[in-house]
Amino acid sequence: MSLSAVLLAATSPSPSPSPSDTSTPVVPSLQDAQESATNAAGWVEQNWSTWLAIGLRVLLILVIAGVLRMVVRRAITKLIDRMNRTAQAVDGTAIGGLLVNNERRRQRSQAIGSVLRSVASFIIMGTAALMVLAAFEINLAPLLASAGVAGVAIGFGARNLVTDFLSGVFMILEDQYGVGDTIDAGVASGEVIEVGLRVTKLRGDQGEIWYVRNGEVKRIGNLSQGWATAGVDVTVRASEDLDKVKRVLGEVAEKMSKEEPWNELLWSPIEVLGLDSVLLDSMVVRVSAKTMPGKSLTVERELRWRIKRAFDVADIRIVGGETVLTDGEPDDPAAAVAAPSVFANSESAQSATASPITTPRAAPR
Repeated sequence: MSLSAVLLAATSPSPSPSPSDTSTPVVPSLQDAQESATNAAGWVEQNWSTWLAIGLRVLLILVIAGVLRMVVRRAITKLIDRMNRTAQAVDGTAIGGLLVNNERRRQRSQAIGSVLRSVASFIIMGTAALMVLAAFEINLAPLLASAGVAGVAIGFGARNLVTDFLSGVFMILEDQYGVGDTIDAGVASGEVIEVGLRVTKLRGDQGEIWYVRNGEVKRIGNLSQGWATAGVDVTVRASEDLDKVKRVLGEVAEKMSKEEPWNELLWSPIEVLGLDSVLLDSMVVRVSAKTMPGKSLTVERELRWRIKRAFDVADIRIVGGETVLTDGEPDDPAAAVAAPSVFANSESAQSATASPITTPRAAPR
């Protein structure tokens, strides 16, 4: 029997198996295996260039994205380091030592660098991922639509978190406050001990720590930027000599401005502004000065101490209220009681209480 006859017999359709032969496995023929291998080899030969091109394109995208991410992050790091060096140069000056806080500058630069690096990495790697999917000829329209819907849902669900984060970013970028500043955030006030992208930590006057969400802050009063004002109101009698009061206050201000450490805390001469208000029995004299930020209360306490001692020496009395009781005879305690009616019983206890107190006179001898 020839080889062609054998192959023809092998490829010819076999008769349908009888019910008794259903358990017999069907063994693929040699020609079936040869055809399968030939088809696979042909498919690989036809598509290997396409797969190779796709693989090279994906590899190129990833390499470019990685290199670009590394370059951008390094550029951001150098920019932050340059900002720190510029601040250190200012730190060497006299005014820089008062206005620049090392911890505040370090935390601000770290926060800005972290935000910029995260944003750059997200943009670069997200764009690379979309380009890889496009290289595999995947339709990105449903994916982008789903991402948009998911983004809207997450935005509505976590809007407070997003608000806190964005508010923290702008607070840090605008340098509204920093570590060591004393601020009034509306909901709480105190010294800033930590600035975060979501929460700011404050230490209150009693030592308590406040955690203030950045998105809840509607206004911020920074008491540590620029300069502060120390104001003292001195209330004296209306009968005091104004020239004498002004002279004593001027002597106190001049002496305090020349002594240490007050000459460093005072950024302007202590001025006697004049009469702030004039009442019936008293008058208020206003004394004011510009001080180092955060030192106004200290200067005010010392100024009140010195003014009190100087007024005691000069025999100038400081009164504590808006009106002063004049020296004289004490008021009659029954003057505020209404007189009894003519129809009232003159012998009742109420009438006796409301009657003026009379001192009996001694009988003449």
